[in-house]
Amino acid sequence: MIPENFRNKWNDQDVELHWDRVANIYVLENNKVKGAHDQRFRESILKLALNDRMTVLNISSRDAEANDYILKENPTVNVLNAEISRGLIEVAKRIRPYTKQIKINNYSSLPFENNTFDRILSLETLEHVSDPIAYLSDLHRVGKGDCRMVLSCPPRSAEFGYQVYSFFFGGHGEGPHKFPAVKDVRQMLNVTGWKLLEHKGTLLIPVGPDFMQHLGERIINKFSKTWISNLGIRQYYVCERD
Repeated sequence: MIPENFRNKWNDQDVELHWDRVANIYVLENNKVKGAHDQRFRESILKLALNDRMTVLNISSRDAEANDYILKENPTVNVLNAEISRGLIEVAKRIRPYTKQIKINNYSSLPFENNTFDRILSLETLEHVSDPIAYLSDLHRVGKGDCRMVLSCPPRSAEFGYQVYSFFFGGHGEGPHKFPAVKDVRQMLNVTGWKLLEHKGTLLIPVGPDFMQHLGERIINKFSKTWISNLGIRQYYVCERD
């Protein structure tokens, strides 16, 4: 039985409005914490396991920066960047006019045929969608038979740190969101037909001097099989269609 308690109180259009409002400052604010921000691309590309001429869905694509990392890893693949915010699509067009982009209207009913993509990249998106189960189910639908998905999102424990950072430093904000507990993400993946191959917590200390951030990564890697891993502000889930 698919649980209903994961459904959120906002709708996807509320998420769209937030990213439209902050589209003009999105890149600027991310550049203030670029090391931690770009870690999502460096880490996820290693886990996508790209082969020649694969089709890759990048959702939500934001300013389409992941597109560059994907093509640098394998320039033969075909990347489609899907984004709900028209404002961010315009930002991506200005910065990366060579990208293939598509506007989606919601996260629950994607405008793609069944069995379309070899790989799916979903970075910091699950926490924003109004119906995570419907989102993951539709990603399963549009993936090919052995499609691999790399998904990242902050865990529930990151909420306090996010609020503190926003209070002191501002940023573009997260808009409507609910950082999910690791156990809940595992359950959501399971009930929507995704087989979890790997789970990894990262960015135990996401800001501060480099030596402190490196120390945090050494600690979280050493204790990757313990609860400490779940404290990293970016959690990766590598999955395949079951």
